[in-house]
Amino acid sequence: MEEHNRTVLSEFILMGITDRPELQAPLFGLFLIIYVISVVGNLGMVILTKRDPRLQTPMYFFLRHLALTDLGYSTAVGPKMLVNFVVDKNKISYYLCATQMGFFIMFIINELFILAIMSYDRYVAICNALLYTVIMSQRVCKVLVAIPYLYSTFVSLLITIKLFNSVFCGYNVINHFYCDNFPFLSLLCSNTHEIELMIMIFSAFNLIFTLAIILVSYLLILASILRMKSADGRWKAFSTCGSHLTAVTVFYGTLTFMYVKPKSSHSFDTDKVVSVFYTLVIPMLNPLIYSLRNKDVKYALQNTWRKLGSIFS
Repeated sequence: MEEHNRTVLSEFILMGITDRPELQAPLFGLFLIIYVISVVGNLGMVILTKRDPRLQTPMYFFLRHLALTDLGYSTAVGPKMLVNFVVDKNKISYYLCATQMGFFIMFIINELFILAIMSYDRYVAICNALLYTVIMSQRVCKVLVAIPYLYSTFVSLLITIKLFNSVFCGYNVINHFYCDNFPFLSLLCSNTHEIELMIMIFSAFNLIFTLAIILVSYLLILASILRMKSADGRWKAFSTCGSHLTAVTVFYGTLTFMYVKPKSSHSFDTDKVVSVFYTLVIPMLNPLIYSLRNKDVKYALQNTWRKLGSIFS
């Protein structure tokens, strides 16, 4: 029976963001611009932090992986969403749906941990400045990044395989613009209690654990800053955290609104709007936040533009 159902459901239909025809073209244009800015911004951040000599520090190493993660989950969702605006029927194959869900879960979890690692990096830089290069050695940085990638891949595979190996009712319409686990659960005929519990436990652990690291890091940073006698020193120390704090507030605020509420209070229309924000808007904002608020990144950008100008002049 299970094999039969899996064979029948060879594809799914995505409801999309809106069913109003007059909004399709304007939304396509808007989201295309957002996605292009996101890709250019994050790819630019990756290249800049890789090649510029001034940006070869642990902070920018982690920023490079944040940009890769933003690029990953926006690309998992963005292109297919844009295609769905210009086709008559928003279809997605069984295997593409599974792939999309898997990559999206992996990159979203990875973003949580990368942001937490970046807060720990700021704590070491401010509270243990003399030992910073020793504590945050190249090897330590690589390990700190590798662990979230491995963990997020494991969780993603576990949840995705569990969902797609369940028994479907035959109904194949997903009330969303991408294959997300919450709308997907409504397609299952088998008991979803175990899967829902698994998703809830992993979501709560990922959110609480990473947020605890961020809060503890910033409490220690605040205590260290308050002990500084120089006002300039306090401002300089705090300013190095400004971009990260902004990124954390936007990302965690959105995820908390989306997931930390009872299942009964979920409105798919509201969830779609919030999903657009964290799948497309936040990946676009992060490069802007770090480039506009960071002197080293602005200098590196200006230096790159000057080099490009001299090549083409």
